[in-house]
Amino acid sequence: MRPNFIIIGMDDSREPFFPPEVLAHIRQGKIFSGGVRHREIVASLLPAQAEWISITVPLDNVFARYEEIFAQRKELSDKETETIIVFASGDPLFFGFANTIKRKLPEAAIRLYPAFNSLQTLAHRLVMPYDDMRTVSLTGRPWQEFDRALIERAPKLGVLTDREHTPAAIAARMLEYGYTYYIMYVGEHLGHPTKERIRRMTLQEAAQATFEHPNNLLLCAETVPFRPFGIPDGQFAHLDGRTRMITKAPIRLLTLQALELNRRRVFWDVGFCTGSVSIEARLQFPHLTVISFEIRPEGEELMNVNSRRFGAPGITALTGDFLSADISTLPCPDAVFIGGHGGHLGEMLEKIKSVLRPGSCIVFNSVSEESRAAFTRGAEDAGMVLHPSTHIALNDYNPIEIMKATLPESSPWEATFS
Repeated sequence: MRPNFIIIGMDDSREPFFPPEVLAHIRQGKIFSGGVRHREIVASLLPAQAEWISITVPLDNVFARYEEIFAQRKELSDKETETIIVFASGDPLFFGFANTIKRKLPEAAIRLYPAFNSLQTLAHRLVMPYDDMRTVSLTGRPWQEFDRALIERAPKLGVLTDREHTPAAIAARMLEYGYTYYIMYVGEHLGHPTKERIRRMTLQEAAQATFEHPNNLLLCAETVPFRPFGIPDGQFAHLDGRTRMITKAPIRLLTLQALELNRRRVFWDVGFCTGSVSIEARLQFPHLTVISFEIRPEGEELMNVNSRRFGAPGITALTGDFLSADISTLPCPDAVFIGGHGGHLGEMLEKIKSVLRPGSCIVFNSVSEESRAAFTRGAEDAGMVLHPSTHIALNDYNPIEIMKATLPESSPWEATFS
């Protein structure tokens, strides 16, 4: 017997309006579920003997109770079905609980009665068209998709928040990375007859304010500044002022092209120095997870300064000897750039090989015959396929050979990641 759910969307109104069909389901229901706030609102509508399953973390306990109920009904009769009626906020398919049910109980039958989601409600209150709004949820999620939306310069952005990713925390992050050209609209307790509040704020005001939960927000860009394709070298903060210690812009862009980052997911930059390659990769390919390594302790400050200067949040920068680093807990890369090796290129390749995904690539910019031979030998020892190199010379700098090696899809290490 398939698990059967009726999911009813609602707002924060203390006197919710439900159509007759929904009210009939509630009157006939036996088992109900939802958050504490939902129960407070609908308590007077529930049958006298109704069972309530509170949706609280950990959700595994909630779903264990659901499955227990369905199992009990199956033991009584294969012909009868038990239905759990779930109350959820707004549209349960919009970053909502219906998605969780579909993920955890994919065989479940679901009948859905949605309400307006909270971002729609906020737009309605503001009489603001939202057909061009990009939406991001930070509810129990990391910054990745929010950062991506900023980097991609979304002109209108709707954000679902939680108690960690508050409007103040969001505004502070935007200011830290230079995204100062947005106005923030915050809605608190939307639908509540006495607590609802909507505010228009600058990011500076929002970063200093306090907000009641639940809330959400809209971000509207007043202007979107131009961003160059290929950041000029002179705009970076440099290691000890040494302007030559950077992967030059033309080399940087050719390196990114060789890495094929448009189709990669996780990029490692080993030996990031100023962070120029990591930052360019993050800005040009904001879907990427970028993890960067630098042996010099000064690298941490350089990455902090430069990533904020150019608006590149979300780069994980690790300082210390790469060969001694614990990489077992990091996302496995499918693209790696080796920007510095300190004479240990072979050992680096051996370590990278241990976590490299099949079909991945490594790019290395060689400036000497010795390093060229070391990369060739290390790549061959790793079972990788060498590609034709690109040779380039800039002004009075030493000629550069951009070398690339890929790990075949059917590599002997493929089973490790299957």
